[in-house]
Amino acid sequence: MTRLLEVSGLTVDFPTDTAAVHAVRGVNFHVDSGEVVALVGESGAGKSASAMAVVGLLPEFAEISGSVRLRGEELLGLSDAELSRIRGNTIGTVFQDPMSALTPVYTVGDQIAEALTVHNRDLGRRAARARAVELLELVGIAQPEQRARAFPHELSGGERQRVVIAIAIANDPDLLICDEPTTALDVTVQAQILDVLKTARDVTGAGVLIITHDLGVVAEFADRALVMYAGRAVEDAPVAGLYERARMPYTVGLLGSVPRLDAPQAPGSCRSREPHRRSPRPRPAARSPRAARWPSTNVRPPSPNSSS
Repeated sequence: MTRLLEVSGLTVDFPTDTAAVHAVRGVNFHVDSGEVVALVGESGAGKSASAMAVVGLLPEFAEISGSVRLRGEELLGLSDAELSRIRGNTIGTVFQDPMSALTPVYTVGDQIAEALTVHNRDLGRRAARARAVELLELVGIAQPEQRARAFPHELSGGERQRVVIAIAIANDPDLLICDEPTTALDVTVQAQILDVLKTARDVTGAGVLIITHDLGVVAEFADRALVMYAGRAVEDAPVAGLYERARMPYTVGLLGSVPRLDAPQAPGSCRSREPHRRSPRPRPAARSPRAARWPSTNVRPPSPNSSS
């Protein structure tokens, strides 16, 4: 069976004046239809770089290699024009900051209608506007006909994020990519946005790739989690198994970072808050500076396909 999304050996480097920044290092993962997969890890782990590589939204100077297949079709190497026919149509994207994702000088109804007509030239303006109102109602915006005439600055943060979700699902995508969709929202609105995303998945039947550092979001929404650290995938497991039987010390540290009233310090929690630093070869295992249970004497040479 052909998977909806299959990513193999994905590598993303950002050249600099001194040395290349290895943002993603040989990551492998897949997403099936109707499945929710979370890329989870701290800032700088390579989550967003991995997801944006899938839809071709990394800067032009980024060096990308590996394979990204959507229903068997290779996406890496496609031109921007070819990717534009896929983005917003076969792949919908929910960006982290809804205010910057929306155009301030157009009403939200017009922006949803444009997302529809750009991929369906036969759809009339009136039909597109009517569908925009239906989508606003679907994502839980009260008085959708009235709110369709509103500009982004007239909406709350939660409402703007709902509009972004409406745009992302407007063309019934096969894959929905959500980059930190609950960032900067209070916990009540976060729960509402997750409910909207669940509805969007159920209505479209799309697979969902969600990028987050919030383990509460992972527990609530995801079926499977890929834990990333320093550009590598260090653990891939169903969410229930991840919480009950985490295998990697870094994953245990992430789980231990969740505030709990009954556990002042979880076993295996990270002993250092300093970001991962590249070190000369030979080096300890990649997670050893951050893993309390990782032996300090566990020194190994890098694998043949890794970079220091």
